[in-house]
Amino acid sequence: MKMEKKPENQLQIELKEDVAQGVYCNLAVISHSSSEFIMDLIRVLPGMPKAQVQTRAILTPEHAMRLMLALQDNITKYEQTFGPIRLPEQGKGTYIPRLSDFKGEA
Repeated sequence: MKMEKKPENQLQIELKEDVAQGVYCNLAVISHSSSEFIMDLIRVLPGMPKAQVQTRAILTPEHAMRLMLALQDNITKYEQTFGPIRLPEQGKGTYIPRLSDFKGEA
């Protein structure tokens, strides 16, 4: 009789119903210190002069790196399935649209 080995220290993750609904965000503001990265996820609405932070995540540098690698992996898989994600060409560096460029889409 063969015994199956259960993985030791298996992490169980609970997703509460209110959290599972998610929060729509279309802007991220990321800052850092020597010991942490702070990521504010924001919803900008067209014609509104104020935007609210919907949630804030505080990460260690190591977890920020893991998040970046996980996003890169998932973007690669997404593009293999659905094609390249196109961003407006704005010269070199990271393109950050002006807040007035945000348009409402449904």
